[in-house]
This record gives sequence, structure tokens and C-alpha cells, in this order.
Amino acid sequence: MHDLLRGSGGPTPQQIKKGPVNMFHRQVKDITMSGRDFNRLSEYIQNECGIKMADSKKTMLEARLLKRLRALKMHSFEEYCDFLFSEEGADQEVVHMIDVVTTNKTDFFREPAHFEYLISRVVPELINRQGNRLVLWSAGCSTGEEPYTISMVLKEFQSVRPDFQFTVLATDISTKVLESAHRAIYKFDQISPMPEPLREKYLLRSRDKNNQLVRIAPELRQAVKFRRLNFLEEDFGFREKLGVIFCRNVLIYFDRQTQHRVLSKFCRHLAKGGYLFVGHSETLNGLDLPLEQAAPTIYRKIS
Repeated sequence: MHDLLRGSGGPTPQQIKKGPVNMFHRQVKDITMSGRDFNRLSEYIQNECGIKMADSKKTMLEARLLKRLRALKMHSFEEYCDFLFSEEGADQEVVHMIDVVTTNKTDFFREPAHFEYLISRVVPELINRQGNRLVLWSAGCSTGEEPYTISMVLKEFQSVRPDFQFTVLATDISTKVLESAHRAIYKFDQISPMPEPLREKYLLRSRDKNNQLVRIAPELRQAVKFRRLNFLEEDFGFREKLGVIFCRNVLIYFDRQTQHRVLSKFCRHLAKGGYLFVGHSETLNGLDLPLEQAAPTIYRKIS
């Protein structure tokens, strides 16, 4: 900090008034990422969590990681890399780095045809085959909109089939979004895709009419189990077969080799006859997997 404040003419009155913290923030904004540091970081990110960082992502990565340099009071990306790759950094910083660089975009009832297919076809079929209890996985759950949507539509199904039981496992690599998902608090504009009858039934509103926040009802929260998971881990920790996996708009961040590696592990955890839902911009064409297409972006495990 002392070196930052030292200059040929000393700090100006305006700098003294703003204080050293603001001066440091301004200095951080002027830091740029070298090609060497980008290569080191992008290789590490791909090895650590499978996300491929093309050269076109350099500006984005630089902007996002500046937040971490500011938090750590570091003066260069080289210093940040040295820390990240140290034993101390591996223990303390990796989770923060992943939180910053991962993209988390989701909505309630995103791609609504998936939820219609889930209720009309998948759940009745799996009940007939394996009984009244179903375990589903929201893989890459982000801030929780997807698993809570799944829980919501299954609660509606349960209202006409009271013997039906389900659990939604929800995982993400980012601890930051998992904390948000677990709180289950959303702004009014975030719940706009949700049908009005379901809003009335499953959302809690504040008595303060100026409070523009809602919370997911306890019966939905209790059905969803959140935890952190990295798809590159060998053991996902699941101890029973899954009937359904939602992994939508996640595979697009992986190269083809990593996609195959991750999906092969998914298939090991998916019960025979179970279903995998992917995003509309994703395809499994050309991948050697024990899956057959049941509908657009919906696959069934065949062996």
C-alpha cells in the first residue's frame, strides 16, 4: 500500500481526501492481463472445472478477476497467478476464482416444454417402472430457479398422486450461487415466468408492500438438497440411481472431449430408462453414450 501512495510529487489533496483505499481501487482498474497470464489462467480453469476459455474471453476474464485482485490488494495478474497456484492459494482462492469466472444465467420455467414432458411422460413412466419414489438431479443449478421449478411441478403432480415421493438434488461448482439458491429469495421480476396460480400457492410475500422480494415456500425448499459439486470429480457422491438429470446450458462451456467425459459419468449415475434433459443449444450427436433421443434435447438411457 505504501508503494502505491509514493510518487514524485506525493499524493494530491484530492487523493488524501479520498483515502488510500479508493486510490488502490483506481490503481487496480489500470492493471491489464498479459497474454502469458491469460494462458496460465485459462489452462488452469479448464483443468480445474472443464470450462474452455477461448482467446476472445480474455477481456471478460480480466474484468471479472479484477474484483479478486482488489479484494486481495494485489498489484498484478502475475502476482495473482503466483498466489492461485501456490499451496495457500489452492486452499483459499480457487473457490473464489471459480465463483467470479463462472456464468450463471437461469430462469423459472426456462424451456417450459421440458417441464410439460417431465410431468406428462417421464414421471408416469418411471413410476410404473420403478415405483413411487423418484430422485432427480439439477446439475448446474445456479441460483436455484431450475430445481425449485422442478420441485414446484412435482408438488403439483403429487397433489393428484399423494403416494408419489421425490427428492431434487441440486449442485453447482459456485459456492456463491449456491448460497443464493439456498436462501430462495427472489425479486418480483425474476418470478415473472411463473404461472400466477403457482405464485399464489408457492411464494411467500412480505407484509411490507414496498418489499419487492418473495421467498420459495418451505414445502418446496425442503424437497431440494443443495451442495457444491465439480463435474470433473471422479466421485459425485450419489449413492442411488437417478431417474432424471437436468443439465441444461452447461455442456456448451466444455470442449467435446470434456463433454463426453462428463456425460459418461452422468450415465453411470442414471438408472436404465432414466432421462437426461439438455439445453436447446446443446447436442449429443457423435458422442458414444448409452442414450437414445426421446424428444428434442431429451434423452433416455437404454442400457
